[in-house]
Amino acid sequence: MLRLAFLLSCISLSLVQTVSAQDIRNVELLAASCASCHGTQGKSVGGIPSLAGLDKLHFIEQMDQFINQNRSATVMHHHASGYTAQEIESLAQFFSQQN
Repeated sequence: MLRLAFLLSCISLSLVQTVSAQDIRNVELLAASCASCHGTQGKSVGGIPSLAGLDKLHFIEQMDQFINQNRSATVMHHHASGYTAQEIESLAQFFSQQN
């Protein structure tokens, strides 16, 4: 829960920050690593959940559950724990904006 509180505070702080072209490129590169399972831009075509259009807070909560191993998964515990809080927030923003 402490990590979730930290992640939520990152969201409120990031609303004030300006997004640079480099930031956009970085999050696109991070999101590309999700594509092999969750589809391009998070649009899954198989049995794995789509990330496109997910609410930012829901995405962050799910990642927090994977990190703390409070949600069953095959590989997501490993993937989620490799991201920083800022990267998770950036991914949440990116996927929430996908149709």
